[in-house]
Amino acid sequence: MSDPGPLLFPNRDELARFIESQRFPVLAYIEKNLGPVLRKKIEPDDIFQEVCVTALSAPEQFDVAGRDPFKLLCQIAEQRIIDSHRRFVAAHKRSVERERSIDQPLEAGQGAFIDLLVASLTSASQAFSKNQKEFQLMQAMESLTAEQREVVRLRFVDGWATKDIAEKLGKTDGAIRVLLSRTVSQLQTLVSG
Repeated sequence: MSDPGPLLFPNRDELARFIESQRFPVLAYIEKNLGPVLRKKIEPDDIFQEVCVTALSAPEQFDVAGRDPFKLLCQIAEQRIIDSHRRFVAAHKRSVERERSIDQPLEAGQGAFIDLLVASLTSASQAFSKNQKEFQLMQAMESLTAEQREVVRLRFVDGWATKDIAEKLGKTDGAIRVLLSRTVSQLQTLVSG
């Protein structure tokens, strides 16, 4: 077995610094590919935040020999744009009767919220353990405060932009972004721990 060589990003902090150094080129890529319809529903910064969460949840994908880390960030951004488009198109097809409270127990087949969060926490190489992650995530959600659950629901289930969540809750956009970031990090720790 040959030595794969040094890791490109030996820890998450170094990967996070790299991602932050690529913020403007990745945002430019997102701006270019967002499209006029989706741009009315979601901001490029929201997509970038999702790229960060996805990348940091599976740092091992950046240590594949020959893989350009910037191109990988752009691929993740493209997938988040596609996912956002699906979410907003599907949102128009939902009926009020099918809406559920985040605190209400899920019945079989009604785990869309859990599926969405698990997808953001699961890399392709970890897909086989999806059911276990769903169970862990449902348990982890119970440990969140009511405000954290509300913010997560508004952002990831209802697809609200962070500025709209901030307005609804009487907070700043920055405060909501920090709360979301910390909450997702807390969930990742609980699910992977």
